[in-house]
Amino acid sequence: MDNGTKIKNARIKANLTQEQVAASLGVSRQTISNWETEKTYPDIVSVVKMSDLYQVSLDHLLKEETPMSDYLDYLEESTNTVKSKNRIAKLIIILTYLAIWAFSLIVFWCFMGPADALGYGLMFQWFLLPVTALILSLIIGANNYWGKRKWLCVVAFCLMYCLADYASFPLSRMIADHRIELYVPGELTIWFAIIAPAIGLGIGVGINSLKALFASKTKKIS
Repeated sequence: MDNGTKIKNARIKANLTQEQVAASLGVSRQTISNWETEKTYPDIVSVVKMSDLYQVSLDHLLKEETPMSDYLDYLEESTNTVKSKNRIAKLIIILTYLAIWAFSLIVFWCFMGPADALGYGLMFQWFLLPVTALILSLIIGANNYWGKRKWLCVVAFCLMYCLADYASFPLSRMIADHRIELYVPGELTIWFAIIAPAIGLGIGVGINSLKALFASKTKKIS
């Protein structure tokens, strides 16, 4: 029995229509039809979801009497593709923040004059850097990047924000006065450094939980 037939029989046995399965898996009905007729193959994530939705084992969906090396090769390739996309997404998040962080310091040291201090503080320290940390933290939480370690991003964003603060006004004053002194971030700086990424990550985790809850309810309704 081919895999398309097994997938179709498992769906029918679970008393589900193609439309219901498509809604639960977040794909189109035509995609389900293509899987069942073997015009295309489901990726590994979809196979796992179907196994749970149809209440059958992965072994039942994948194993067959004849060799299926081509399909298993496809699953391995799709798994590597998902991992690769996640790595790229994480790298983009890191590079995006570092680029904006570096840009803020370049503007301070290369383009800012004495009369621009207030505008710089409002634009970069009180708006751009915190908002960037909030948005990126939200993305991290919503996609559960780095798993349980994702909460460390709050610490990372906090440290980078404090470093940006130190590398601007405090450092310029030290250079002007020809002296080095201990840098202690102000209370307002610490609040901005911590609250923005913490709020973003909290919202992202909430979105991720709601997606999981919606998927679970959709499954029960189906």
